[in-house]
Amino acid sequence: MITINATIGTGLYWRGGQVLELGGPLAVVLSFLLVGFLSWSVMQCVSEMLCIWPIPGALSAYVSEFVDVELGIATGVAYWFTYSISFSTLIATSAAEFNFWPSIQESTGIHAGILYLLIPVAIVCANSLEIELILIEIKIYGIIEVITGTIKLLLLAVIICVLIAINRGAFKYLKCSAFNIRFKKWVFIVTLQLVLNILLNNRNLDWKSATEFDSDAAGNWFAALLIGMSIATFSFVGIEIVAASALEAKWPRQDHKSKVSSSLDITPRPNDTLIGNQIKFSAIFISVLATVVYVVAAFLVTLDIYRGDCALPRVSWLSEDIKSNCTAPGSKAAFVAIALESGIPHLADLFNVFLIFTCLTCTSTNLYVASRTLFGLTSGLEGGKGQRWYLRILAWFGKTNRHQVPIRAVIFSAVSFSWVPFLQLIGKPDTRSSINEFIEILSQMASIGVLIVWGMNCLAFLRYHKCISVHENQKIFKARGVPQFQRDDYSEYPYRSHGQPLLAYFAFSGCFFLLIVAGGAALWKSWNLLPFLASYLPVLAFFALWVLLKIARRAPWGLVDLSDGHMVATKLQRLHEIRGATQI
Repeated sequence: MITINATIGTGLYWRGGQVLELGGPLAVVLSFLLVGFLSWSVMQCVSEMLCIWPIPGALSAYVSEFVDVELGIATGVAYWFTYSISFSTLIATSAAEFNFWPSIQESTGIHAGILYLLIPVAIVCANSLEIELILIEIKIYGIIEVITGTIKLLLLAVIICVLIAINRGAFKYLKCSAFNIRFKKWVFIVTLQLVLNILLNNRNLDWKSATEFDSDAAGNWFAALLIGMSIATFSFVGIEIVAASALEAKWPRQDHKSKVSSSLDITPRPNDTLIGNQIKFSAIFISVLATVVYVVAAFLVTLDIYRGDCALPRVSWLSEDIKSNCTAPGSKAAFVAIALESGIPHLADLFNVFLIFTCLTCTSTNLYVASRTLFGLTSGLEGGKGQRWYLRILAWFGKTNRHQVPIRAVIFSAVSFSWVPFLQLIGKPDTRSSINEFIEILSQMASIGVLIVWGMNCLAFLRYHKCISVHENQKIFKARGVPQFQRDDYSEYPYRSHGQPLLAYFAFSGCFFLLIVAGGAALWKSWNLLPFLASYLPVLAFFALWVLLKIARRAPWGLVDLSDGHMVATKLQRLHEIRGATQI
């Protein structure tokens, strides 16, 4: 549920409308489908390593161990920055969604006091508290994530059903009959009928204009598709969070005398394998769930609203934000715009409440990931006397309170960019437009940062896979008691990902393509500073940090040596020791 709360956020509802306006119905469906397949491919690589080593700062540690130490540190910093800045930009986004109601939009006190101050403080408290109830230890944060995640999935299912009903014109019968029929029975029958015949007898969808695009933003439809894929990536930020939330799992304990057997495996499965099985489902299938939900919801949106609708938002870097034949810039999520046009009383208000709920729950999870990432980066540092001052400061964030909560990392991650939402209080209209563009740059940087982390972990898996393939038959591993290194041993190896190493090469290439090619497609028609900064500034900053770390640490310029069997055995044993310490 932690991973689901972070993944199913505002990306679908807000970014989906942007992609639809930009590239039309076909582009929005393909964007979510293609990026979803890429996210599944990435998680195949991450899941195989994660099922063996669910450790603090896993996504950074894998890169450090199998690629380069300094590159791993830079990956961890990029991951922390992504979710720390997302925490603040989502607060700003939720405030923008509150502006749907004019009474709130005109109140500066509500924005400053409640939206920008009290809500973030409440989220920090939810991330920091843990209590012991009678007989059972329960984490308040975990309970909140389970409840809100369940509500989010149920409400999303309701929205999908409502979109189908709107497309079929079913709600007009409600207005005429004024609920003179049994509502529950009516909803069940109508929904079942609509799901069965929507593709056979649709009345709104015009696929003749499926490749229609915004010519002000892109020179052709293919460029619009690439820009749409880059935008849609934001919706999949979070599918890798299982690497951080795995630390919260209650590891199973199996007695050595017990027998866990099946027709295919008569050997008792060790505790190490059971640990991997605890997180395997989430690591593998949440990306599939997100892809299916996004593609279905995006397709339904194309049935109910035209891409040229004035309510849909455009990409912010266009010099003229107001579309032709429109009186004001589009500023509504696609679902809210559909609800308004349906004429159903208060449906748009309900949809907007759901969007705010989704945004705030996603905000809480982003703070969780940022704090755990910072804790993972700093928990292994020595901060005693004799250490350099900056190491002592960083080591201070790697401590937990008596409830095992990294409260210092939580607070620092929350306040680092807490100033971002307050920028929206600047009163001048022309300045406010520039501020909104700046916030969108920061928001887009989040998806770029995650693409960097995805790509680096695909590279780490490729080197891990090659390393295991070369050394798995050597006696040194068995002589030193290194467990879980034979991918063909299904009784011990928790998860063997599909199509490797070809799938890892595809995932790494896909991340590189989205970073360099798709990220720059917005510049093909004309030069603009905003998309350039949003797409390439995080990449340049990442490699600049890597070079700076190399110089500061006086580290050799090269990848870690994986050719020596003894060194590799020591490396794998160290990862297993970290996992064992985490379990304790």
